[in-house]
Amino acid sequence: MEDNAIQISRIYRIDGDTKLKAFVDITIGDFIIKGLRILQGEKGLFLGMPQEKSKDGKWYNTFYPRTKETRQNLTELVIAAYQE
Repeated sequence: MEDNAIQISRIYRIDGDTKLKAFVDITIGDFIIKGLRILQGEKGLFLGMPQEKSKDGKWYNTFYPRTKETRQNLTELVIAAYQE
């Protein structure tokens, strides 16, 4: 891996009156992470991580940042790209 910078691969905007505003795919180095979601919450837009439903019927994140700072940076990058 030469470059670990996060890049936006694709933003798929969702039309209509729904809390889900877009699906986003990002690239980190040689990896593509699909299924991030931009959602409208009570306090504004936020970033939802990709999830998978387990056998117990609950949803679990399949990808997530290790630190709060990394999560904040990722959120700011993705939401700024969505708002362009």
